[in-house]
Amino acid sequence: MDKKAAEQEIRTLREQIQYHNQKYYTEDAPEISDFTYDQLYRRLEELEAAFPQLAEADSPTQKIGGAVYNTFAPVEHPVPLESLHDSFSEEELRDFDRRVREAVGSVEYVVEPKFDGLSVALEYVDGVFTRGSTRGDGMTGEDVTENIRTIRTVPKTLTRPVPFLEVRGEVYLSDSSFRRLCERQELLEEKPFKNPRNAAAGSLRQKDPRITAGRELDIFVFNVQRAEGLELSRHDQALELLRKLGFAVTEAYFKSGDMEEIVRYIQEIGEKRGGFDFPIDGAVVKVNDFAQREELGSTAKFPRWAEAFKYPPEEKETTLLDIEVNVGRTGVLTPTGVFQPVTLAGTTVSRATLHNQDFIDEKQVRVGSRVVLRKAGEIIPEVVRVISSPEGAEPFRLPEACPSCGAPVVRPEGEAAARCTNPQCPAQLLRHLIHFASRDAMDIDGLGPALLEQLTGQGLVKSPADLYELTQDQLAGLERFGQKSAANLLEALENSKQNDLYRLVFALGIPHIGAKVAQLLCGALPSMEELMDAGEEVHRLYTSGEEEKETKKKIAASRLAAIDGIGYDMAVSVAVFFANEGARALVARLAALGLNMRAHARPIQGDAFAGKTFVLTGTLPTMSRKEATELIQKHGGKVTGSVSKKTSYLLAGADPGSKLDKANALAVPVLGEEELLALLGETS
Repeated sequence: MDKKAAEQEIRTLREQIQYHNQKYYTEDAPEISDFTYDQLYRRLEELEAAFPQLAEADSPTQKIGGAVYNTFAPVEHPVPLESLHDSFSEEELRDFDRRVREAVGSVEYVVEPKFDGLSVALEYVDGVFTRGSTRGDGMTGEDVTENIRTIRTVPKTLTRPVPFLEVRGEVYLSDSSFRRLCERQELLEEKPFKNPRNAAAGSLRQKDPRITAGRELDIFVFNVQRAEGLELSRHDQALELLRKLGFAVTEAYFKSGDMEEIVRYIQEIGEKRGGFDFPIDGAVVKVNDFAQREELGSTAKFPRWAEAFKYPPEEKETTLLDIEVNVGRTGVLTPTGVFQPVTLAGTTVSRATLHNQDFIDEKQVRVGSRVVLRKAGEIIPEVVRVISSPEGAEPFRLPEACPSCGAPVVRPEGEAAARCTNPQCPAQLLRHLIHFASRDAMDIDGLGPALLEQLTGQGLVKSPADLYELTQDQLAGLERFGQKSAANLLEALENSKQNDLYRLVFALGIPHIGAKVAQLLCGALPSMEELMDAGEEVHRLYTSGEEEKETKKKIAASRLAAIDGIGYDMAVSVAVFFANEGARALVARLAALGLNMRAHARPIQGDAFAGKTFVLTGTLPTMSRKEATELIQKHGGKVTGSVSKKTSYLLAGADPGSKLDKANALAVPVLGEEELLALLGETS
């Protein structure tokens, strides 16, 4: 390769790696596997070594870790929290051993699992935990003390009052906790984390420590960074002291001066890694003697006394025996492959998600296909590719009727997921109830996910309407629920019957209909009867069989789609929802139970904003977005979600994002909170 070609490839690699560093370290949303990233990084190292005149100080190969957030206060690391150099073969490990022995002679190593989490530093003064920080870029991290306090395996007081101690550890989410977190995220319709490492990082960087506390984080401590009042000369000695002081230290470490034994132990860890309840992506080999570490020193990025061995993603060939379709708690139909069992990363795998119809079509998956499986992030089995399929094997199609309840299945335009249309589908029940009772919906105080799980688990509630027929005796018989709690919940349920209609419309869980859109609907069609009649009109047009262009034109002119801010897709979503017999039966039952079916008349305090359309962005100094929206609406204004030429004002707070750019491009006036209040003659 000539210099010009190398320069072009180096530039491309640096851009790719910097982009993926941003996704991985800063956004906790990686787009490629660790293995793929490592291959990009290794290729860049090779090119920079071959063409040293092209090496630059700001290359990703010369930097530690990722960027530092501005969410938390910065913390300087007097002793850098360095990265480790990676090896991908036994030959590279032996090269590391050769370099070490050439520098210091006879040597002893300690081998530990390489935990896949978020690296942190913990500081103790007189044995009391005082500060916790992330690694950041190695030199500067973030102060996450309050969040780290919520981790149960972080000792708040050591077993003896060491004058000063700073240790390094890895915050992680166990495999079992990760699965529970993903289940909760699915239930609450949140975007699930891709792997335990990103879940741990995202959890530790929460602004609210209460959220972190609910994520079941753990920690392993593996290094002493700084210490006063301790005499330590070896790493294994430090690990045992850390254990005695109350820290969680891995049991799976091994000490030897024989490199062949080290290699065999690394292989053993690799074979066992599927049996660990914590995520690992390799093993770490460290020089045991601290004096030898001092002699070996560090490069600009890595210590010369340690090396990480990264396990390649293990792939196995097997046969797809069957495809089962499950209905998730959000109504999404998910095809699951049933395979001839194979062993991957230490565990037996016989099932893996096939995601959706697009995935099946793209991979050309058929029952009977020979496929290659691997574990994504060593946790979740996935199909990598299809090798071959039996002659005459039929393409698989998701069913048109829900396997759980038999209701029609729809796949909205532009979406990958196919969903059951029945709001009372048993498979979706818990998620629907959580949404129904949530703050922006029916706002039923005391009716949270844990209680709803009890109610559905005992068969007391099979529909949102059943909530309003619960008795005090039924509730008082639940775990950790007494007579007073039962009475309070019944009162909250009774109060919710008088909610404004838009809350009920939102609570029904109509696809694409959020709380703001529900307000627009109920503002124009102020009774449930009118809304359902308007939906029936659109449904007749939608199913008329006319030419698509003509159908869309007629729907656009309907009462529903003509509402400002609604449009074709939302109108069709409302129409399809209310065309379902289960939905209409649920509404009828709720009406019979006394729930309000009419929109409240909204008092207008003035017409200062009459005819004005606002868009909100960023964080306001004293008001929440909900409060600002209500204020604008009380004075005759309207709030929409996107900036256009019709927007009268953009109300912007801190970190406004792309909406501010668009407003400036369209010359839309931009207001701050003070300017908004000034228009009303109010003060903050």
